[in-house]
Amino acid sequence: MSPSNIYPLLSAGLHLFRKDHVMFLKTPLHFPGFAKMHVAVLLVSGAIAVHSAPATIFQDCNSGGYSVDLPVGNYTTADLVARGAKDNDISSVNVSSGFQVTLFSNDNFSGTSLTLSSNNSCLVANGFNDQTSSVKVLQTTTGTWTGTWALSPQSSGTTFNRQTLRQIVHTSIAGTSSRIQLSNVFGSQPLMVSDVHIAQSSGGSGIVTTSDKTVTFGGQTSITIAAGALAVSDQIAFPVSALSNVAISFYLPVATSGLTSHQQGTQDNYIISGDGSANASFSGGSTTGSYYILCNLDVQNASALGAVATLGASITDGVASSQNSNRRWPNDLAVRIVNSGRIVGVLNQGISGNDLLTDGAGQSALNRFSRDVLSQPNVKWVIFSDDPINDLGSSNRPTSTQLIAGLSQLITQAHQSGIKFFCSTLTPFQGSGGWSSQGETERQAINAFIRGGTSGCDGVIDQDAATHDPANPTMYLPAYDAGDHLHPNEAGLQAIANAVNLALFSTTTVPVVVFRARANSRYVTADNGGASPLIANSTTIGTPQQFDELDQGNGNIALRAHVNSRYVTAENTGASSLIANRTAIGLWETFQLIHNSDGTVSLRAAVNNMYVTAENAGASPLIANRTAIGLWEEFDLITQ
Repeated sequence: MSPSNIYPLLSAGLHLFRKDHVMFLKTPLHFPGFAKMHVAVLLVSGAIAVHSAPATIFQDCNSGGYSVDLPVGNYTTADLVARGAKDNDISSVNVSSGFQVTLFSNDNFSGTSLTLSSNNSCLVANGFNDQTSSVKVLQTTTGTWTGTWALSPQSSGTTFNRQTLRQIVHTSIAGTSSRIQLSNVFGSQPLMVSDVHIAQSSGGSGIVTTSDKTVTFGGQTSITIAAGALAVSDQIAFPVSALSNVAISFYLPVATSGLTSHQQGTQDNYIISGDGSANASFSGGSTTGSYYILCNLDVQNASALGAVATLGASITDGVASSQNSNRRWPNDLAVRIVNSGRIVGVLNQGISGNDLLTDGAGQSALNRFSRDVLSQPNVKWVIFSDDPINDLGSSNRPTSTQLIAGLSQLITQAHQSGIKFFCSTLTPFQGSGGWSSQGETERQAINAFIRGGTSGCDGVIDQDAATHDPANPTMYLPAYDAGDHLHPNEAGLQAIANAVNLALFSTTTVPVVVFRARANSRYVTADNGGASPLIANSTTIGTPQQFDELDQGNGNIALRAHVNSRYVTAENTGASSLIANRTAIGLWETFQLIHNSDGTVSLRAAVNNMYVTAENAGASPLIANRTAIGLWEEFDLITQ
């Protein structure tokens, strides 16, 4: 195909790439009743070969060598050979959305297996290169999965042998059906898991037996997960309720080594000898406060707006909250979201002791961001929380400049994946063992960056303002201090959850506007992170100059500042300057938007029927105190 023929295709949304002197085009394709697939179009001497099957296996890594398309079905060695593949000769796999592929190392679906629900460009990393002798392809769903519960994997030296684990998870959103994910990402050898069950929890180790369902993987009741791999179950006819406890049980029939876990569970989980996955309750066993192997519970919910991942350290992980209480701040946030009528999954990706920049208590936030945030099902937002506090408390303390650079990398990665990134200011920690005056200086610098106009954050959760003592802002408010001066207690965790503006979780397009004062041609700014009155003093547009324009009907609007997600108010019934400091819309926060004949706009405060002016030709803060419109009361309205 000549370049003149290719370029129109590129302009239509196709992507051109080259592999081993062969040119490909990639485009989305949709068939009725099936999820959208991506089609790779091979361009060779004018011929076009299309891979649009649920799965395609390739001889070489990066979709190289020969390829074989596989519809839904089961394929023995003989079946694969008949379709043009060779035994033990597969190095990469493409999996279309809504489908799942399980590779088996032996014929007839036996031996070690690897389950894939997305493309794998090179099976070498999974220890499965040239190891495939049989394959199962199944359609998992025609809808979208959304996470209702999740945790961040860590490595563990704990071992199990012929024991059953029953682990209790607390959901955020409901779903009509479900699936689970099991992780062997930190495993040192293949992991065999069998007799997997899911049921409603009846409290303690008990289950509601009438709700119990068997979980399968590629149609099988057991699975061997390759070291470094993730196994995603088949769709389960198990409905899930919001804010409920679900028990997930499985049997480990052979000795394990180098398990994947999550240390700070703050939840009693249960272990017994032998296979007891279907037992109504466990007796004679032991309990653990950690999670093992289990990492996700996902649901089908057609009304779900998406999921938010809360990425952080011990504050996010729920240290200082009560055992079995589900009072971590992400749990509190989930309750607020449910009560607001929104359907947003909340996925706690906190790891106690975690750092932003360095591995230690789990991989650093930088190193785990792709797995723990970007790869979460239907994730639309991420709240980044308390990791840098641990960096600042370490003996090898990085500078605020280094931490801000790390934060900026995360923001860039999120935006490249179409995910909104909400930044949290760092909570105070003076009085804790890791505090120092230099660390405090760096904390203040990071918070100033987050509250400023050049951070790139899509929203700010001011955890610092929500929890610090106004009389001593480098320390927690005593009522919120867990006692170690590092962690908030449950009241403090609730305060953090309350600081999240639920309007951030919206898929409705709200106009983002900027006002430029005709008085001085400067942009109106919510200065000092919104803590200072609005003033027309900026020559550039950034977060402090951006406002959501919220329609209140009858020509009235409210303005929400991007810098702190607070509403602009005509303070003191209009007698004081405008400031973005309100959490709800009332009369003081309502303004009539007036379109002037010269193309400018003016604002009239509903609280006193006065026009907003850029006082003193813009040198003083905005205030609603004028009875007529002149140059100082005119603004250019710029829609972003």
